[in-house]
Amino acid sequence: MTDSLGSDPITGRRRGVAAAGKTSRVRMSAAQRREQLISIARQIFAERGFDATSIEEVASRAKVSKPVVYEHFGGKEGLYAVVVDREVRSLLDRITTALTAGHPRELLEQAALTLLTYIEEETSGFRVLVRESPLMSATGNFSSVMNDVAHQVEHILGAEFSSRGYDPKLAELYAQALVGMVALTGRWWLEVRRPPKETVAAHLVNLAWNGLSHLEAKPGLITLRGR
Repeated sequence: MTDSLGSDPITGRRRGVAAAGKTSRVRMSAAQRREQLISIARQIFAERGFDATSIEEVASRAKVSKPVVYEHFGGKEGLYAVVVDREVRSLLDRITTALTAGHPRELLEQAALTLLTYIEEETSGFRVLVRESPLMSATGNFSSVMNDVAHQVEHILGAEFSSRGYDPKLAELYAQALVGMVALTGRWWLEVRRPPKETVAAHLVNLAWNGLSHLEAKPGLITLRGR
């Protein structure tokens, strides 16, 4: 007589033990595997940069063979390009969506706060963008994102300059200066994370809007008042 699991009449081993010890692995679809590889590569590129990242490590963390990664992206260059392109579009979409105010000072606040929020929430993505790679052209890195933002700011400043009697041709220069100031400060804040992003944004706008000769002692963001 056997127990509830039964036993093999030849070996005497209990049936079902081997099966119970195994866990079935759910196979990912091609789209799911691609997303997994992009996510893992994003993290490694952020940690080590392009040169120090290998397909072997991406495959190892994903628990797949190297040919699987090559099948999806053709190589490290292709994988890196996909990761960077996603981050570029994500950051630009955030900033474009945030620029909704009518007042120029509020627009500057929104741009600064959006960039700092992106750094806070998508740290790995930002690290990928600011790690320049010789493979990427001027249209595929953090500089290209900031140039796109500067062009939007240029249009805003151009209209403001014209209404105040300033030379609208200088709008491009001022737009690059303002966006560059915010971008470089954001790279610094990435490492220190203090003071809070709202405070950093307020002081950036304070400098940009009032200038050194008219700095406010305790600046605040007017877009956050009343919340």
